Amino acid sequence: MKIAFIGLGNMGSPMALNLHQAGYSVQAFDLSRPACDRLAAAGVPIAADAAASVQGAQIVISMLPASRHVEALFLGDGTRAGLLPLLAAGTLVIDCSTIAAAAARKVADAAHARGVLFIDAPVSGGTGGAVAGSLTFMVGGDAAALERARPVLEKMGANIFHAGGVGAGQTAKICNNMLLGILMAGTSEAIALGVANGLDPKVLSEIMRRSSGGNWALEKYNPMPGVMQTAPAAKGYTGGFGTDLMLKDLGLAQESATAVQAATPLGGLARSLYAAHSLAGNGALDFSSIICMLQKR
Repeated sequence: MKIAFIGLGNMGSPMALNLHQAGYSVQAFDLSRPACDRLAAAGVPIAADAAASVQGAQIVISMLPASRHVEALFLGDGTRAGLLPLLAAGTLVIDCSTIAAAAARKVADAAHARGVLFIDAPVSGGTGGAVAGSLTFMVGGDAAALERARPVLEKMGANIFHAGGVGAGQTAKICNNMLLGILMAGTSEAIALGVANGLDPKVLSEIMRRSSGGNWALEKYNPMPGVMQTAPAAKGYTGGFGTDLMLKDLGLAQESATAVQAATPLGGLARSLYAAHSLAGNGALDFSSIICMLQKR
C-alpha cells in the first residue's frame, strides 16, 4: 500500500517514520526543506511536492497546523489547485490536523463528491507519543472508512476512538486540548507556588502526582526544567507542542462554545493566559513554558 504523508512537523515526522518502519511505501512532503531533509536522512522517500506525493497513493495522511492549511491543500486557495482532483475514486484521506469541525466537514463534502473517502483523526499524546507510536486517535467519519484506516492508525497509535460523524473527532480533540491547557496552567501555577515557598520541584511534583492533584502534565510533561528529562522543559521548551498551537486550539474551543452557547469560563481564561504568553514572544516555545510567566523572579 502506498501512503502519501503531508506535513512533517514535530508530530508528523515521527508518525511518517513509524509508517515507513512498519513496511508501508511512504511518500512524504513538507514545505519546509529542513523537515524533509531530516526525514530523508532516516530513509523516508521525499516527494518533489504535494501533488507528486499523492500519485498512486491509496491513502493520503495530512498533519497540518490549522484549518486554512488543510482547506488550501485539498480544495485550493485561489493561487494553486487543491489535491482532491488528483485523487482516484476510493482513495482514503486521513486528516490528523487539529482544525475546526466545520472545516473538516467542508473538505469531507468536497471529497465525497469526487468519490474520495475522508475521516478526521486528530491526535493526542505529544511528540513522545508520536515517536513511540502510542498516540490516541479521535476519529470522525464513516465506520467503514475507519476500519479501512485502522491498520494504518495502529502503526502510529495505541488508542483509536470513533467519536461519531465527520467533525466529531475535531470536537473531541478541542475538548481534550481545552482541558489540557487548563491543566498545564494550573499545574504550572501550583509548582511555581511551591518553589516560591522553598520546595524542591521534583519532590512537590511527585507528591502531587501521587495525590488528588495528579494529572498528565505531572505524569508525562512536567513544565519545570530539571524535573523530567524527557519533557520539553528539559530542552529549553523546544521540540514539543507550541504555545501558538495551544492558543489556536483554545480559540477553536471558544468558537465551538459560542456556537452552541456553552459555558467555558476556565477555557476562556486559559486562552487569555496563552495569548499573553504568546504576545510576550513565546509563541514558538512549548506550551508548558507558560510556567515562565507564573514564576516568581
